[in-house]
Amino acid sequence: MRYLIKTPWIVKKWIYPDYCWSMPSDEKIIYLSFDDGPHPEATPFVLEQLRKYDAKATFFCIGKNVLQYPEIYRNIMTEGHATGNHTFDHLNGWKTDNETYFENIAKAASYIHTDLFRPPYGRITRFQAALARERFGLSTIMWSVLSADFDVEITPQQCWKNVEKTTGPGSIVVFHDSEKALPRMKVALPLVLEKFTELGYRFNKITL
Repeated sequence: MRYLIKTPWIVKKWIYPDYCWSMPSDEKIIYLSFDDGPHPEATPFVLEQLRKYDAKATFFCIGKNVLQYPEIYRNIMTEGHATGNHTFDHLNGWKTDNETYFENIAKAASYIHTDLFRPPYGRITRFQAALARERFGLSTIMWSVLSADFDVEITPQQCWKNVEKTTGPGSIVVFHDSEKALPRMKVALPLVLEKFTELGYRFNKITL
């Protein structure tokens, strides 16, 4: 499986400068984000861990999961976190025709009221991103650090190290509140919260 843990500067500044890759700050603030939920086991675990550190985060939710687990979604909102649209069926923008893609975003928007959008797999065309903003008022939020908790071939400790080595002020870090990622996320997330708190960091939700 090929992926980059830290998004290269050239990608952020020159290839896709219209997407949000980080939240530049002089303060020690990290922006944790969680994709693919809500999930009946993973999401409550994440919420419990965040609560321990008075940490806020952003959950990019799949519409069909919100429909299936509305109470968990309400808990995310009640506890003061932000939510984002992650399409209704987790569609890959590069492999989906535009009409189908936008219908899927619109369907998710019926349940997820937000101005934040993260394309599944990070795959979206410039045209799709522009129309997502024009039609739905959605800003495309990417990331600066990928924990790789979705990768079943790495250990939980490797997942933690991916974040530890590459995260700094203003970083948007991606985890997943999903069944697939849970074995690695369950170990790495508490370490991230503990260690970066010890270093004087706070954890905020994404607001534009």
